[in-house]
Amino acid sequence: MMTYLKAGAVLLPIAVVLGVLFAAYRHGVTVTDDKWQSKWDARDTRDTEAKSLNEAAERTREQAYQHSINKVVQDGQRIIDQATADAAAARTTADGVRLAADNLARRLATSEASGHSCTSAASQAAARNAAVLADVLKRADQRAGDLAAIADQARARGVTCEQAYDGLIRSSALH
Repeated sequence: MMTYLKAGAVLLPIAVVLGVLFAAYRHGVTVTDDKWQSKWDARDTRDTEAKSLNEAAERTREQAYQHSINKVVQDGQRIIDQATADAAAARTTADGVRLAADNLARRLATSEASGHSCTSAASQAAARNAAVLADVLKRADQRAGDLAAIADQARARGVTCEQAYDGLIRSSALH
């Protein structure tokens, strides 16, 4: 029994020392883990803040792009509207020219028909020629007006596209 007491007397202090060492080790591990965890948390916070700042900057840049494109589209629509109004005014003027050509052909036909019989055939041919010429003039003028309107709108759309592209290139060069 004495040996057990001696062994217990020797083992008990060793167990206490080992317990204290283990507790010190666990405390050190906990302190180190807490220190690293606080560093990771600080890094995560910085990353989140940087992400928010980058997203805000990109959103601002995107809004600037969109504003630029919206302005170009509005300007382009203004040009298209002006081209459409100009085409309508040209059509009105062309309608007047066509009416004048029709009136001239009609006058030639009526004035030549009332002339002498020997010159009647020549006059009728001249009247027919005038009518054909008036018809050709009307058709050519109408087609020219249609083509001009198409060309004006195509040009306006092209200028709008070019301005939108230039605006995007300028904006991206700034950032």
